[in-house]
Amino acid sequence: MAKANLVTRLRRRRAGGMAAFDRLPAELRAWLHGAALPWSVATARRQWARALTAARGDRAAARAMLDRIEARLLARDAARVWGRDHPAARGG
Repeated sequence: MAKANLVTRLRRRRAGGMAAFDRLPAELRAWLHGAALPWSVATARRQWARALTAARGDRAAARAMLDRIEARLLARDAARVWGRDHPAARGG
C-alpha cells in the first residue's frame, strides 16, 4: 500500500462530517441546503449562534442575517475573481 497520502502537507479533517451536520438545528440544515457557498459545519454553527444571539432568538431574522453574511462573502469573492465592476461584486 502506498504511503504517499500520509506525507501530505494538507491539514487533516476531523471524521464525522455528516454526523456533525446531522446534529445542526433543522432550520440551519435547511438554510445550508440552499446556500451558495460550501459552509463548513463549524462555521455554519458559529454564525448561526451569533445570528440567533443578535436576533434575540428570532429564527427568521437569524436566517436573514445568514443571507446577508453570505451575500457579503459572495460580493467580496466576485470582486476578487471577476473585478469590482462585476454586478455580483456590487451585491446585486
